[in-house]
Amino acid sequence: MDIKKIRNDFPILSSTVYGKPLIYLDNAATTQKPKCVVEEIENIYYTTNANVHRGVHYLSQRATDLAEESRVTVQQYINAKHSREIIFTKGTTESINLVAHSFCQQFCTAGDEIIISAMEHHANIVSWQLQEAIRGIKLRVIPINEKGELKLDEMKKLISPKTRLISITHISNVLGTINPIEEIIEIAHSRHIPVLIDAAQSVQHIAIDVQQLDCDFLVFSGHKLYGPNGVGALYGKEKWLNRMPPYQGGGEMISTVSFKGTKFNELPFKFEAGTPDYPAVIALAAAIKYIKNIGLDSIKAYEDELLKYCTDELLKIEGIRIFGTSDKKSSVISFLVGNIHHYDMGMLLDKMGIAVRTGHHCAQPLMEELGIEGTVRASVAFYNTKEEIDQFISGVKRVVSMFR
Repeated sequence: MDIKKIRNDFPILSSTVYGKPLIYLDNAATTQKPKCVVEEIENIYYTTNANVHRGVHYLSQRATDLAEESRVTVQQYINAKHSREIIFTKGTTESINLVAHSFCQQFCTAGDEIIISAMEHHANIVSWQLQEAIRGIKLRVIPINEKGELKLDEMKKLISPKTRLISITHISNVLGTINPIEEIIEIAHSRHIPVLIDAAQSVQHIAIDVQQLDCDFLVFSGHKLYGPNGVGALYGKEKWLNRMPPYQGGGEMISTVSFKGTKFNELPFKFEAGTPDYPAVIALAAAIKYIKNIGLDSIKAYEDELLKYCTDELLKIEGIRIFGTSDKKSSVISFLVGNIHHYDMGMLLDKMGIAVRTGHHCAQPLMEELGIEGTVRASVAFYNTKEEIDQFISGVKRVVSMFR
């Protein structure tokens, strides 16, 4: 990869913070956007702005064509069987809420169980807790070991005749652990249990083939995929989506409406009520094409190299504690040094132009499991460099020296 050329595609990386060059290591929270994505949004509003699916005039037809071409782009990116299995949403959180609401409405009764893990993002916890309150389902939680890996033997014990679905993250946003989702899906399907994969932290780092995985649902966000905010996708096998009721009511998700009753639209529109953010949808496709042009294999190899280099250098710092030490990790390092509060570390690094994330990372149950309040999290992307990692390591050492 030509890193210099790539960085030129991201103007914000040339900016300064407090008079120092920006070093952006908060990519797990959101990624920066290449010029082609921003320009695509501008182009849509200036040349093709019209509501999709509802007009016979040229602009509406053109916008519709571009939006549906974008659906095919997403389909091909994760190798879904049909484009109608791709539902556009506001992002991972809405996608999980959609499945939780509609799946539980159709397939769950009081006492039924949903299995998640101890390392889940709040979106994959609270969505199901809402259904606990509404429908009386119960959550079962897969524990983790000291390395931050799922205890699959314990997961097998949690499965019961009442288990209706397993909802699991592909890569932990705190630990960086790459979960063995292939094995989880195989175990679940041997007991006729569907599986939802939260790919918010993986779809930008690892090639995903939903047909090969045989997952039943997969969700991700555009803003972590170098695309716009406020857009994402839900993949669902047609057999499940056809049986699930709509999540919201309104325009586009209907076929016919009368006061005697409503007939719902076919897939994927049954789950896309209201006017979609079609400029963001089209720009998401531009982001995917940009990533595919670089190549996910090249991206993964380079990011793995950065991750290892950063980890090795951090481990040389006295008093460092890294949370998540699995041999199978991606892109994320969460750590603490001595008694330095994560917020203090993050604030002082910020004054040096280094952007990292601090806090519980929307994973408070995991923090409780680890016995801490929060961590400092550095997360890399393919536009980061070893020189930036060196500056980050120097920054951490400088903060440590201040407190000593």
